[in-house]
Amino acid sequence: MSTILTVSNLTKKFGYLTAVKNLSFTIEKGNVYGILGPNGSGKSTTLGIVLNVVNRTSGEFSWFGGETSTHEALKKVGAIIERPNFYPYMTAIQNLKLVCKIKEVPENKIEEKLELVGLLDRKNSKFRTYSLGMKQRLAIASALLNDPEILILDEPTNGLDPQGIHQIREIIKKVASKGTTILLASHLLDEVEKVCTHVVILRKGQKLYSGRVDDMMASYGFFELKSSNTDMLLTFLENNPSFSKVTQENGLITAFLSEEMNSEVLNRSLMDKGIVLSHLVKRKESLEEQFLALTNNASN
Repeated sequence: MSTILTVSNLTKKFGYLTAVKNLSFTIEKGNVYGILGPNGSGKSTTLGIVLNVVNRTSGEFSWFGGETSTHEALKKVGAIIERPNFYPYMTAIQNLKLVCKIKEVPENKIEEKLELVGLLDRKNSKFRTYSLGMKQRLAIASALLNDPEILILDEPTNGLDPQGIHQIREIIKKVASKGTTILLASHLLDEVEKVCTHVVILRKGQKLYSGRVDDMMASYGFFELKSSNTDMLLTFLENNPSFSKVTQENGLITAFLSEEMNSEVLNRSLMDKGIVLSHLVKRKESLEEQFLALTNNASN
């Protein structure tokens, strides 16, 4: 698998504010990466640095294994990091022809990209007649005109209605299915869960987690338990290596698993010890719960 982007110990300070702190991650070809974090976590600053529009304070980044200069490498990158900026009285076709001139790429891909984003039937409509979602889709078409190896999107569904959000997400999946690597910044957990294969979670400019979305969701879950023999139950769970953490609140015991175990096995083990349960439920931690646990722990 070839490396598209490597970020090493990247730091950016704006006066007293550290927007990005010692950030390191790698983008491999053919995946969909999400940089996830609340507003103000350093997502846009990070994208700005690797796209050469924001100067870094310290650290390094390199495109495509560092074999070319950043200027040359960026010719193989498509990016939308601000609101689409097209001429309102020009049609979609006219605007994209202008983009081709600026990017110095042939015009023969315009209709193909408009079809990909579902705007071919509106190719001769003026930009000012487009809805916000259509404007965003035209921006994606524009970013794809040079057939980039990686497409970078900053909050691609911001401000869109549910239908517009769905359309953008479907386009991202379609572009990714053709082999284009995608890096998107989002504060929406749902977005990352639905379209990304990998995630980098940021909080206050620092990385909290980096890895596959699947791995993050592959926790073993937890049991919610109640018994009249609470002390015996707690002792059993705390001395059992199958559980990573045990908490108690209002008589309800929550036992987090560190390996796979089904309810039947646990129930039988407890009965053998003379511990009778009045309540036994197994639950799975959602990505949202894990994300909140990560960000809350980081703020403590």
